[in-house]
Parts: sequence; structure tokens; C-alpha cells
Amino acid sequence: MTYEQREPRTEYVDTIVIGGGQTGLTVGYELAQRKVDFVILDANERVGDAWRKRWDSLLLFTPARYNGLPGMGFPAKADQYVSKDELATFLERYAEVNDLPVRSSTRVTRLRFDGETYVAEAAGRELRSANVVVAMADYQAPNVPDFAPDLDPDIVQMHSTQYKRPSQLADGTVLVVGLGNSGADIGLELTKTHTTYISGKPGTVIPFHIEPWFGRNIGVRLVRFAAVKVLNTSTPIGRRVRPKMMEHSAAPLVRVKPADLVNAGARRVERVTGVEGGLPVLADGTLLDVANVIWCTGFRSEFDWIDLPVFDDRGRPVHDRGIVHGQPGLYFCGLGFLHALWSETLSGMPIDARYVVDHLASMRQEVMTG
Repeated sequence: MTYEQREPRTEYVDTIVIGGGQTGLTVGYELAQRKVDFVILDANERVGDAWRKRWDSLLLFTPARYNGLPGMGFPAKADQYVSKDELATFLERYAEVNDLPVRSSTRVTRLRFDGETYVAEAAGRELRSANVVVAMADYQAPNVPDFAPDLDPDIVQMHSTQYKRPSQLADGTVLVVGLGNSGADIGLELTKTHTTYISGKPGTVIPFHIEPWFGRNIGVRLVRFAAVKVLNTSTPIGRRVRPKMMEHSAAPLVRVKPADLVNAGARRVERVTGVEGGLPVLADGTLLDVANVIWCTGFRSEFDWIDLPVFDDRGRPVHDRGIVHGQPGLYFCGLGFLHALWSETLSGMPIDARYVVDHLASMRQEVMTG
């Protein structure tokens, strides 16, 4: 529901969950199972909007069998790859079925601690609570190079968050900057309608295609096992790998491989280093005369609304599996490699949500009985 203007300016609730995507909903479900009074605050107009707003052809990387949430499986054939709109509909239904108290169109603009309670400022009001779960990913704000505004104004440019379909673009050549999963997926789609350049180098590449029988039924299962059960903070190898993965945050290429792009007609080029005469310049000095640029250059952290001393010198939350020991009652869930390599995915996140809520409920019980 929308946060009505007539509600009191100050409200008290035991636990505030900030973010109403799959992470916030899962945290809410776990809180409800433990009879904790809570509210979920979300900036979007509808549950699932974060997925609805992505490009039209987007499909998830995991089959439906892995896309359910606690208490509710995904309503599709087990090995089917589902669309972003199907996931958005599922999330909205999940909130309805579990009667989760989501307040949409309610953006938290500041979170602080007044010495006794947490204070979340939203829509001109204050919500006070003993506990807060920030149920959001590390990076929310689109990241584009500083030189992007120097491109010729006649060049159509957009971040991957703004891209929906090829018809948005002008006729002529398109440069896709960034070879992560978004860049690879969007780049492959654009080869059907535009001459396409792809700039950037991929990190790890999953060594099989996920659509054939092996990929759907064996390959994805093996990758999921490794990314959730093996590469986590409870294992020696997970603890060794985590700092490197945090430093180099590019996710492995899953669906589209570099060879797929080349075979479809895309041309791989050097990284973009700047703009000269209104045109993008490559590392080898080449100027590309293009009509379109799509920045698939990731995101940056946007936690500046959290007015608490809980971040390291790089602006990342300091936590232990989502528990902020230096700020009792504050938790994070949904961050990359919070506990496992796939902590931010539908496969790994529910494990973290349960762990965080178990700790929250345990601390709450100690306070009530102490």
C-alpha cells in the first residue's frame, strides 16, 4: 500500500525492513514466521518494479526450480527459464499471499540512531524501531564514466538500466561498453538490428551453455552448489576467495559467451578510455564513429542516506554475515558475497535472510526476557 499522508508523523515499530525486492520480502517472511512486528519500506510503486523496469528480453540465469522463495515455489516448469516480468508477478503474489506489510512509494532518505532507537526518515515522517534490516544490494546507482557527457549530443547514449529494447536506438552503429552479463545479453540482442561493437574484457566465463538439457539439469546445479555451498565464509576456500571477489566484483558470464557475440556478428574492441571530438576513444587510440552508446558499466554504492559509522574506507558496510556487531540491531541482507558467492541471488539470499532474522529474533528475545 501507499504510505498515506494522514498517518502520524512519528510511528514506532519493532523492526524496519528497507527494500521491498526479493530480499526484503524474504526477510519479511522470516520475521512473520517468528511473530516479529515489522514493516517493509520500498521506494517503488509496486512490488516487483525493480524487475519490471529492466530490458524486455531479460531472462533469469537459473531455472524455475531455483527461483521460488521460502514457503512458495515458482509457478512454472522446473527447468524453464523465466522472464523478468514473470518474476515481478511472482514477487507481487508472494507479498499478497503472505500478507507482508509493504509500504510502496516510500523512499527512506535518512537512517540514524538517536541513542535509543533507530530513526528512518521517509515521506516527511519518522519511523522509530529497535531493529533495521537494510535489504538492498551493494550497488543501486548507475555508474557511467565521467567523460560520458562529452559525447556528441547527437549520439544516443543510455545506461543499461534505461535500455528496454532495440527500437529505442537510432539507426546506425551501437557501442556497448562493458562485457559483463548485461553487456553480453544486450549486445547479442542488438546484433539482430544494428552493427554492434562490444568494448571490454570478461572475467570468468561459465564453460557451458545453460539452455540445453545438460545446462538446465546438471550444469546450473553444479554451479549453484559451488556458489552457495562451497564458496562461502564458512569454508577455507570461500574465505580465501571472498576478498578477491569483493575487489574484482564482475560476475561470471553465464548465458552469453564472448564467442557467441562474435558468431552473431558483433565486433570486439578495446576498452573506452575517453572522448575526443565528441566520439568515444579506445585504448589503442581508435575513434569510433557510432550513433549509439550503451553503458553496461555497472553500479556504484548509494548508502549515503545511512548516517551511521558502519562503513569501511571504500564505503562498504562492515558486517559479519549481515550482522553489524558495532551497531547492535542493524543488519544488511542482499549484499554481494554477504556469506556466499551467490548471496545476492534467489538461490543464495534466503539462507542469509534466515540467518539474519534468527540473530535478530534471538537478540530481541534476550532483551524481552533480560
